[in-house]
Amino acid sequence: MAKSGNKGEKVVLAYSGGLDTSVILPWLKETYGYEVIAFAAELGQGDELDGIKRKALASGAVKCIVKDLRKEFVEDYIWPMLKSGAIYENGYLLGTSIARPLIAKHQVDVAHAEGATAVSHGATGKGNDQVRFELTFMALDPSLKIIAPWKDPNFTLTSREAAVDYAKKHKIPIEQSKKKIYSRDRNLWHISHEGADLEDPANEPKDDLFVISKPVSKAPNKADYVSIGFKEGVPVSLNGKKTDGVKLIEALNEIGGKHSVGQVDLVENRLVGMKSRGVYETPGGAILITAHSALESLTLDRETMHYKQQIALKYAELVYYGQWFSPLREALDAFVDVTQRNVTGEVKIKLLKGRCTLAGTTSPKSLYRTDLASFVMGAEYDSTDATGFIRLFGLPMKVAGAVKREKDGNKKK
Repeated sequence: MAKSGNKGEKVVLAYSGGLDTSVILPWLKETYGYEVIAFAAELGQGDELDGIKRKALASGAVKCIVKDLRKEFVEDYIWPMLKSGAIYENGYLLGTSIARPLIAKHQVDVAHAEGATAVSHGATGKGNDQVRFELTFMALDPSLKIIAPWKDPNFTLTSREAAVDYAKKHKIPIEQSKKKIYSRDRNLWHISHEGADLEDPANEPKDDLFVISKPVSKAPNKADYVSIGFKEGVPVSLNGKKTDGVKLIEALNEIGGKHSVGQVDLVENRLVGMKSRGVYETPGGAILITAHSALESLTLDRETMHYKQQIALKYAELVYYGQWFSPLREALDAFVDVTQRNVTGEVKIKLLKGRCTLAGTTSPKSLYRTDLASFVMGAEYDSTDATGFIRLFGLPMKVAGAVKREKDGNKKK
């Protein structure tokens, strides 16, 4: 029974048309009497948004707003993250994490435009997404009421199986069944898979799990090569032709997926405390990260590169923890942008059987000097200078070693 205190109030729900938000939409209306505005973000999730307006309205939404955010997603979120080098726990390329603040930002914008007093999401009380959505809401408009049904004591759908039953009872069309119940999130950058048999880390991912890439066993035996051009850390061309970011990632997803590139099976540490297992497909992202890293190795000096590697770990945590709209992330972006001034050039990548490997790098800003790197001694490098350098560099270790030997000698006496 709806609570009359909320009757006539509007709530903007982050709506994907997936299982969770499909049942949450009518539940918000049925339980609290809200007028639900469904908001769907086009982030490159393929045909998932086909018929989404019709489905939302049929499920009880008073309005469904769909925004194509792909260009903004790439230029204002993915490219800054790529330049930072952020990777969470050595494997996760942050595909879901980086999309959530963008969706939540536009939810807030829709709430302002539509006169809504609340915003809502379908993230569970066990996951990271609840934090990402709610931190963004709090940062951009603390006055908005946040409704998180999975944490609401009145929400009795405590499992995906229960959600499937609720959908059937209310005649809500869903793709999931109790046998096919993977939790997936897809956008231009990746697709993630969680739940079902993946909850046991002992289970190998099945070949039919993969959506945007082939299983390695079915990848071609012949390699393909791609060349990516960068300007100040941003990808600007593919195989010598200038292209926009959206088309570039789409093209790399296609060829990378053909070669099974970017498949990661990871047990990660969630922000909320437990470990979880996910399988990720990020073909284009894996290629771009490999290429960008290779170009940095050619154009960054040692001290900047080593310090930037430390920054990358923190940047990954900020993205994973949902702290995109934080002063620290903005400050780190300023640092990263300075490091990217000379990250310009072209990188050739070889794709074969799940691997993307470096096949050549060129840059007009390269710090690599063949005459210095050569094993042949020349006038440009006086090897006798190394004697004094090593003597001074090793002085603390020499002193410590002498003291230790002296102590050990006294003990023997």
